[in-house]
Amino acid sequence: MRWVHRFVGLGALAAVAAASVSCGKVIRDSRSDVILVVNDFVGRSGNPQSAGFTNTLLSDVVTFVTSPAPCSVTTPCQTVFNDVALATFHFELKNPGTPTVPTSASGVNQVIVDRYHVEYIRADGRNVQGVDVPYAWDGAMTFSVQPGAARSVTFEIVRHSAKVEPPLIQLVNSANVIATICRVTFYARDLAGNRMTATAQMEIDFGNFGDI
Repeated sequence: MRWVHRFVGLGALAAVAAASVSCGKVIRDSRSDVILVVNDFVGRSGNPQSAGFTNTLLSDVVTFVTSPAPCSVTTPCQTVFNDVALATFHFELKNPGTPTVPTSASGVNQVIVDRYHVEYIRADGRNVQGVDVPYAWDGAMTFSVQPGAARSVTFEIVRHSAKVEPPLIQLVNSANVIATICRVTFYARDLAGNRMTATAQMEIDFGNFGDI
């Protein structure tokens, strides 16, 4: 019985230690005086002839273009375009002060966004990468969000390589459409080195759609 008590005690200590590590991460993430906010998140095809940015992106897995030469109306060229997104950011102070004595941000509070992670998920739970959805991936970016101003940035949201590997390449000769939720996590820091994240989502439907 004494051994059982010791086992339980060690388990409790392990749980406390794990909780401490988790809490430590939360505390570290929350040390910044600001919160990064995504105002808007839209996407568009990389095809120069495509329409503008929309909240739902129709990602064409293959496009037939008729120019420049040797591409023509009679002999179109099969082309793969990447897709891009446009995100707009600002940040909020965690302690805005009071209505009579508001807190104002300074240059020290500016946020540097330096990396992003893209993943695709399906509402039906079929989320095996390379089988049901494209592979998740990471990209790099560097820009600052200044006090009192919004910042908009364009970046790649669907890579060329994703369209020439499963499961998207199998849509080239198919009428099927893969509907996904694209979730992007942005990683950032303030000038004091405190890390923070912000997340945005949009619907991306993959298929062999009619060309413009």
